[in-house]
Amino acid sequence: MTKHRDTKGILFLFTILATIFMVSCSGYEKLLKSKDYEYKYKKALEYYEKKEHYRYTTLLEQLSPIYKGTFRSDTIEYYIAQGYYYQGDYLLAGHSYDKFRQTFQRSAFTEDAEFMYAYCFYKSSPRPELDQASTQEAIEAFVEFLTRFPSTNRRTEVNGLLTELREKLVEKSYLSSKLYYKIGDYKAAIVAIQNSLKDFPNSKYREELSYLLVKSSYLLAENSIPNKQRERYQNTIDQYYTFVGEFPESPYLPEAKKMYESSMKVLQIN
Repeated sequence: MTKHRDTKGILFLFTILATIFMVSCSGYEKLLKSKDYEYKYKKALEYYEKKEHYRYTTLLEQLSPIYKGTFRSDTIEYYIAQGYYYQGDYLLAGHSYDKFRQTFQRSAFTEDAEFMYAYCFYKSSPRPELDQASTQEAIEAFVEFLTRFPSTNRRTEVNGLLTELREKLVEKSYLSSKLYYKIGDYKAAIVAIQNSLKDFPNSKYREELSYLLVKSSYLLAENSIPNKQRERYQNTIDQYYTFVGEFPESPYLPEAKKMYESSMKVLQIN
C-alpha cells in the first residue's frame, strides 16, 4: 500500500509540474506574439534577471528594431549579446559585442562590451595542438581593451588572461617544432625550432629546443647526400657551440657532445 501511495504521489507531482510548464510556455508564446512592446520589454528584463537566456534574447531580438535609436537601444543590444554568450554561442556573441562597441561608444555598457568581445575569442581558443587564430585574436583584442581603458579595474584579470594565451602560443610553437622532429623532417624541424626560439626567447622549452636544434642538424647531416654533408656537419658544430655557451650545465650535454665529436671526425676525414 505504501509503495502504491508513493507512486500516486509522484504521478500527481509530475502532473502539476507538467501543467505549470505548459501554462508557462503558453504564456510565453502569447508574449512573443504580443504587440504590447512595453510589457514585452519589462518581461524580457525579468527573464534576464532570472537568467532565462533563451527567452529574454528572443524577446529582445524582436524589440531591437522597434527601439532602435531610443534610449533603450544600448540596453537591448548589450543584453542580446549577453544572451548569445550565456547560451555558449561565442561566435555570434563576439560579433554582437563588436557591433555594440562600435555603435555605442558612450554607453554605460561599452567597457564591458569591449572586454566581452575579447573574452569571446578567449573562450573560442582551442587546445595548443590546434590552430591558434582565435588565441592571437584574443591577445590583440585584450591589448586593445587595455589601451582604450587604461584605468580599468580589470587590468589584473586581463594581464592574467594574456599570460595564459601567450603561454598557449608558446606551447603550440613547441609542439609544432617537436612534431617535425618526430616525423623525421629535420630540415623543417630546424626552421621551426629557430623560429620558436626567435619568437619566444624566454620560453620554458628553450633548453630542450636548443638541444633538439643540435640533434636535428646532426641527423639532417647524417641522412644527407655526400656533397651536402660537410656543410651540414659544420652547422651541427656551430649549433653545439651555441648550445653549450647558453646551457653549460644542461643534462642534454653528454648526448650533444657525442654528436659534436662525431661531426668533427667526419670533417677531419673529409
